[in-house]
Amino acid sequence: MSNAKNERWVVKIGSAQLTGSDGLLSQTRVESFTRQLNELLKENIEIVLVSSGAVAAGIGKLGWDKRPAALHELQAAAAVGQMELVQLWESQFQHYHITTAQILLTHEDLRNRKRYLNARSTLITLIEQRVIAIINENDTVATDEIRVGDNDNLAAMVSNLIEADLLVILTDQDGLYDSDPRTNTEAQLIEHGDSTDSQLLAYAGGAGSGLSTGGMRTKVEAAKVAALSGTDTIIVNGSSDNILLKIAAGETPGTLLEAPQQPLAARKQWIASQLEPLGNLILDDGAARIVSEDGKSLLAVGVTNIEGDFKRGDLVNLTNPQGKIIACGLTNYNNHECALIAGKSSVEIESLLGYVNESELIHRNNLVLI
Repeated sequence: MSNAKNERWVVKIGSAQLTGSDGLLSQTRVESFTRQLNELLKENIEIVLVSSGAVAAGIGKLGWDKRPAALHELQAAAAVGQMELVQLWESQFQHYHITTAQILLTHEDLRNRKRYLNARSTLITLIEQRVIAIINENDTVATDEIRVGDNDNLAAMVSNLIEADLLVILTDQDGLYDSDPRTNTEAQLIEHGDSTDSQLLAYAGGAGSGLSTGGMRTKVEAAKVAALSGTDTIIVNGSSDNILLKIAAGETPGTLLEAPQQPLAARKQWIASQLEPLGNLILDDGAARIVSEDGKSLLAVGVTNIEGDFKRGDLVNLTNPQGKIIACGLTNYNNHECALIAGKSSVEIESLLGYVNESELIHRNNLVLI
């Protein structure tokens, strides 16, 4: 693992790491993780936290002895437990004068491009303000999203969203083994692998404890999803002493699954391969040159004409004055907004629209040259 300074991490903590045998949240465990996360912030590591535990905490608070199967009971447990979960995290971070924010997401929030960009902008702003975003699945309103491994995959999608350098998945196992270590004493720990290696899924098993939803298979799947944006994944035992600090110090406990591509290249490949252009922005010579030769973001001032019906977050083509498509990218404004601000400077956007989504029409990280 490279030097961790100035990196961006998504840390996913599973239910089994936060609750005791009685199903209630463990203040001691939360204190330990909070202390470590505070140390990471001191090392200029940017942190987004994906915390499970709401359903498990709710089950304990309601006096149930096992995780229910009925959707309405799961949602009720989530509603009860989420209150306790966030309050505990907030109270512990306050000891270090760290501000926290709660964000509840469903997978649909990240599939919808407009909501995707909105969530991204919010998270990036919180990171810049050194606020710890505590993310959980919005179990109270989710339907099919309450299923095995949901927060593992949610953490991977958040890694894509913010272009994280590292996804740390804390679990109750030391990492990925070539067989189940709970039943096979000869099982060997896989210390290093490629996130996209299909053989890894053959090693992974089913779900873990009765209060958690994830199993090793979902963590391997999450690593593969995170790799789409070039994010490496470490799967480690969250019960190990100072585990996050060991990772930051350059140790590689557990299983390191590396992404085969660098983050920006992988993200742009995903943009180019997964989406269909829904519009076209015609650029003047200066903007076309800046985009194609200098690799800079597209500003509204360089746009001369708008074609198509598209929304914020949709993929659009960028065309030079000669009619050649030179790039494509995710637009921060819909076609009507683009028409109003085309040819205008960034400082005029607010007066023309009454608000500002972004100063760029298309950010360079969301732009792919053709």
